[in-house]
Amino acid sequence: MTEPTVAYRGRVKYDEKQSGKYQHRKPHKHKAEMRLIDRAFKRIPTNHRVLDVPCGGGRVMMHLAKKGYFASGADLSESMLAIARERVFEANLSCYVERQDLEKLTYNNGHFDTIVCFRLFHHFPNVEIRQRVVSELCRVAGQFVVLSYFSPYSVQSVRRKLSGKDTDRFATSLAEVEGYFRHAGFRLVEDFAQMRVFHTLHLAVFARRENTK
Repeated sequence: MTEPTVAYRGRVKYDEKQSGKYQHRKPHKHKAEMRLIDRAFKRIPTNHRVLDVPCGGGRVMMHLAKKGYFASGADLSESMLAIARERVFEANLSCYVERQDLEKLTYNNGHFDTIVCFRLFHHFPNVEIRQRVVSELCRVAGQFVVLSYFSPYSVQSVRRKLSGKDTDRFATSLAEVEGYFRHAGFRLVEDFAQMRVFHTLHLAVFARRENTK
């Protein structure tokens, strides 16, 4: 497939070494993030076809599959896909995994009931990329999009900004994120925080407005 111009590190940094390194998450952090996923997915019927994109090593996709969702995954990184496929096989799950570019998905309109995009949005450096990706997610989602973002209104976000670290991570307000979805014909259902005020990670559920298919 044709590759758009590289505009952020997240598109190209996950080679074999970085993909392997990314899998080593602290157990308490992983559990906290899966609890956040579970809170958001209480809004999503368990008979939904769910796409996890980018799926990375498959942890969200597999977590949802074990909960009863018809989950599949997609990612741009071949190294990440190899890890996800191996883990799906080892867990004896039937999750389908394939290569896709989030900025230009090849699926038909409304192909999935729900799409989850976890821990990527904060890598997008500008409005154009954010709106382009949200529009693609909304095009392919028949009913819901579940998207994580980094809120600027948190102790953690302020600390990161003052330290000068994580220069490739971009916080966005809920109002800004809502604007992208509103433009694509979706409305906010509920916003969940991992730890409101202190932690920067949020997970928002958006639903398609009637008569926008």
